[in-house]
Amino acid sequence: MYCVIVAVVIVILDQITKYAVVQNIPLNESIPLIEGVFHLHYIRNEGAAFSLMEGRQTFLIAIVIVVVIIVLAYGFYSRKSGSHALFWALGCVAGGGIGNLIDRVRLNYVIDFFDFQVWPVFNVADIAVCVGCGLLAIYILFIEPKKRRLAESSREDA
Repeated sequence: MYCVIVAVVIVILDQITKYAVVQNIPLNESIPLIEGVFHLHYIRNEGAAFSLMEGRQTFLIAIVIVVVIIVLAYGFYSRKSGSHALFWALGCVAGGGIGNLIDRVRLNYVIDFFDFQVWPVFNVADIAVCVGCGLLAIYILFIEPKKRRLAESSREDA
């Protein structure tokens, strides 16, 4: 299944980058790559996005497990009728969710390190979830309606 391959690649990339950060940057230290714009800054996030729900790890773990199961089940259900955009979207959401889930279960926090100085610090898994949600919105708003119209017109022609 295509979305599972995407998810696995994202999980591997996420975990490799987090391992590299932990091995090379002291906790709460920052390495400027573009001074005042982009830094690598190793922090531990005990909450969700923007540190919301800090300290509610059991709840966050449960939510992520449910979402990942739903996303992968939908990918399996849609495997014959879906598009590449849908499978990329589902794979990104699942892979990002699993990447951060591994941290939550193993460490009780998520390792974050990309710091653009004007936005909360984030990681590869966070990027994947955001890209996946964006692709899913594009799929729902533009691709799926077009597929429905084409299917309806082909039924009318038959």
